[in-house]
Amino acid sequence: MQEVVLIDYCASTIGSHCREMRSYHMPSKSGSLETQERLTKLVLVGLFSGLLAAFAPGRKDKRLNFSALDFSMLGLASFRVGRMTAYDAVVEPLREPFTETVEDESGAGMTSEAAGSGTRKVLGELLTCPICAGTWAAAAMVYGLRIAPGPTRLFIAIMSAAGATEVINSAVEAMHWTAQVRRGEAGDQ
Repeated sequence: MQEVVLIDYCASTIGSHCREMRSYHMPSKSGSLETQERLTKLVLVGLFSGLLAAFAPGRKDKRLNFSALDFSMLGLASFRVGRMTAYDAVVEPLREPFTETVEDESGAGMTSEAAGSGTRKVLGELLTCPICAGTWAAAAMVYGLRIAPGPTRLFIAIMSAAGATEVINSAVEAMHWTAQVRRGEAGDQ
């Protein structure tokens, strides 16, 4: 088997990125789990593309006109829903069939990772990646604006407020940690 190394980037905290290397093998000619994983990913890409085509505005349809505020709110809502899907305990029952909770490599606590193989593993990867889950959430919210604009706008407002809170909280934590390090350095002198 020929080994192909892919590098995945995912946002782990505000302003920093984690880099995770995963090793994938080219599938053999026999029906294998790698082939099933590849087919599952192709089905997901097809589903995403098909929904995009179905909801794309036509000539007679009214267009989605986003103001800067709408776009900002959609971005914050997508950020929050993506992180909620990947990390929050409230969504753990949704992740549970596709993930396992393991000790974080940094020793900072526990984290969820994709479990199993084949389709289960692919869905686990989707649910544990905040950028991946956020992309699907953004698409769902945009489609929701076409189908049911009122409830979708309410959901976007709630999630964007929660997203802004998360960004502010992360910034305050980063400033606190930086101040703690600086105090420690000042005390060592």
